[in-house]
Amino acid sequence: MITTDAARTIIAAGEARATEIGVPVNLAVLDAGVNLKAFARMDGALLGSIDIALGKARTAALFGMPTEAIGEFCKPGGTSPGLEQTNGGLVVFAGGLPIRDAQGTLIGALGISGGAVAQDLDIARAALAALGN
Repeated sequence: MITTDAARTIIAAGEARATEIGVPVNLAVLDAGVNLKAFARMDGALLGSIDIALGKARTAALFGMPTEAIGEFCKPGGTSPGLEQTNGGLVVFAGGLPIRDAQGTLIGALGISGGAVAQDLDIARAALAALGN
């Protein structure tokens, strides 16, 4: 189970990295049951990216892997075309990461949206690095 303190640490670290690179984003942390644990919309973050951040976190939590890895299954020639249309719709590009505890157990997921895809992934990685896992 992801704690509130851990979720707040992730959000704060993500906001710090986003500020550092000058990209306002939406940050969503879900628990392993895909329930919202923490959310922040930075000043100036795109409204349309709220749903994308939540979707990235949801996708990463449902499958226990980074969203871009799931995208590999969905792309033309992939092993699971149409997978992105399951589970009420998945977000299958970078910016969603699973959160695991020190033992490797899935405890939640993070979704970042508001920048370019590479920026969202950079912010997500920095945010999770704050946990030290």
